[in-house]
Amino acid sequence: MIKMILLTMAVFGLGIAAMILGTWLSGHCLRGSCGGEGAVGPDGEPLSCGSCRRHKKDATHA
Repeated sequence: MIKMILLTMAVFGLGIAAMILGTWLSGHCLRGSCGGEGAVGPDGEPLSCGSCRRHKKDATHA
């Protein structure tokens, strides 16, 4: 029984690791993170977490 639990946890861990690796290698931002595209703060400015390379790149070109 304990072997099955450990095997299940290992399979889930490998799946999560594969998703993380795919996100890193693709270079895409996660949609919906940091409130999504239309999230605005109380001052009316768009909210952004600043961790997305694409947002940083767009901000320097604007």
